[in-house]
Amino acid sequence: MPRFLRHGWETTKADSPGGPDVNYLKMMGAPGASHLGTWESKNLGPTAGASTRIRSAMKTKSPLVFALALLCVSLPALADKKPQQQEKPMAGPRATALRVTWLYISPDRSSQKVDRVQIGREMVVAEKSGPWLRVYANTDLQEARQKDAPLIGTDEITPPISGWMEAKGVVVETTAGGDLVLMGEAANQESLASDPRGPALAAQSARLLYRRLVEMFPNSPLVPEAAWRAADILWQLQKADASTRPSAREKQAYLRDQMDEDELKKILKYYPHTRQASLAAFTLIDNKLCGDWQGSPKCPDKESDNYEKYAAEYPDSPRTAQALYQAVYRQAVLSDMYAADGSDNKSNNARSHARELAAKLKDRFASSDYAARAAALVYKLDEGIPVYGIDRE
Repeated sequence: MPRFLRHGWETTKADSPGGPDVNYLKMMGAPGASHLGTWESKNLGPTAGASTRIRSAMKTKSPLVFALALLCVSLPALADKKPQQQEKPMAGPRATALRVTWLYISPDRSSQKVDRVQIGREMVVAEKSGPWLRVYANTDLQEARQKDAPLIGTDEITPPISGWMEAKGVVVETTAGGDLVLMGEAANQESLASDPRGPALAAQSARLLYRRLVEMFPNSPLVPEAAWRAADILWQLQKADASTRPSAREKQAYLRDQMDEDELKKILKYYPHTRQASLAAFTLIDNKLCGDWQGSPKCPDKESDNYEKYAAEYPDSPRTAQALYQAVYRQAVLSDMYAADGSDNKSNNARSHARELAAKLKDRFASSDYAARAAALVYKLDEGIPVYGIDRE
């Protein structure tokens, strides 16, 4: 179970910055395409005057050509906009804060405050003066999934802020045992996230601290676990958000808002054949589940297959027992669905398969709650008690 929640732009030849491809538009039968020779004969490319290009396009009396003229005028303007250069911090060790700390313009509490440094914020230490550190810190911008990033307007980079902060409560990559300290504080924040009275951003703080451990102490034996926990927290946050959307009730998985798989797939890539990889593989099944079965046997049938494949591929995973139970449950559901449709043979086959999976679960994980829960499902099947559609019994 989750720990802290337990509690296009498509470019074509016609869209190229240098102006529309005449042969391409003529081939596609675009209105006014026969007049497009003026673009080539007058060399009306991106360097030509905007008013000249627009007037030439207007002579064609074609809405498509006029729209293309406006497009070619606007694209060079976007291309000429140079991104804001990020201020590069001075060379120094990386660091992060274990508590919310004020940043000052000078090493004095009475000096002007610059900003507050949040827990887990990425910093670079530029200078040390007694109990004070001068740091460059990245701003607290919300992390966004790549697929949610806008197509235009992402070229500006907010520079890091700099200032002085008290050294206490700051873990530097040269700190002895710093990896263990970050792991412990991240676990503390994760525990607070499951407490209704805990800080509102405890889960995000835990995730950032886990990420700092991976970045600052890449050779630590704690890295695989920290990387997995950081990825899992992000997944659970996105899953909770996706569950509140109307699309969460869609039958097909691809119609629902999907969680970002990048970080979990990196766990599989960089830490194969580990406990963390098996946990990541199980979590990724979430994106393959239907939002609502809507009485269709295709959904539980496919989901049962996914869970059985997982149990076969990761026989020693901490999630294997859970995967087998999920498969038993879906076979029990299939038995009820087929029986309601009058498909007795399919219903009996699903019931038999549910018994087989429950027996396997009992043999391998006899002390697990999932084995007992599977036995309860088999009992209901034998007694003719419906598992799916209980409210319509």
